[in-house]
Amino acid sequence: MSPRRALVAVRGHPSAAVLALQLFAVLAYPFLDDNVAGQSVLGLLQVGVVVAAVAAVRNTPTLSWVALVFGAPGAVFSVLEAVTDEADWAVLGSAAFHVPFYLFVSYAMIRYLFHDDRVTRDELFATGAAFTVVAWAFTYVYAAAQVVWPGSFISNAGEGQREWFELLYLSFTTLTSVGLSDVVPVRDHARSLVMIEQVAGVFYVALVVARLVGLSARRPSPGDGA
Repeated sequence: MSPRRALVAVRGHPSAAVLALQLFAVLAYPFLDDNVAGQSVLGLLQVGVVVAAVAAVRNTPTLSWVALVFGAPGAVFSVLEAVTDEADWAVLGSAAFHVPFYLFVSYAMIRYLFHDDRVTRDELFATGAAFTVVAWAFTYVYAAAQVVWPGSFISNAGEGQREWFELLYLSFTTLTSVGLSDVVPVRDHARSLVMIEQVAGVFYVALVVARLVGLSARRPSPGDGA
């Protein structure tokens, strides 16, 4: 595929771009986190996710400027986290912008899915992207929590501050209700946040299923009409 056709495809399916970038970041993280250059690449990947998310929100019936207000500083803090070795002030600043940004993007994508009675291909990608975006948002919540309340999480590797990727793993297992329990919240504040994400995960699945069932019920059968 030529670069021009690829750009057209991304513009036509921005939600797919968000989903693809996030999944690529998940796969790339173990290969890039061991050195400064790799961390810088991860920072740029995070910036790419933010830019793609802003582009996706522009296709939705919401206020895209809200995403830009939170997304631009969030992109800056993504780079700062990489170059400052996740200093506490950078982690808290990053969470302050990334959490509302990703939650708003998720809201925008869900509204995008519900805004008419027809589901397009990009709206189907939006259902997956909205889910992963929520997982990203709670990862930043957890990162901030362990700065404010040290020792909030433990893992099989022992106590201490958990790496960002460990918290992303915890977020995905919590949101999907898998609960593998090799990264565990041990302080009450952390457990409260995990419970909120568990509710969000169940609610999201119920919301999407209800939407698809509702669309199927409205669709006329072949014998109807005339």
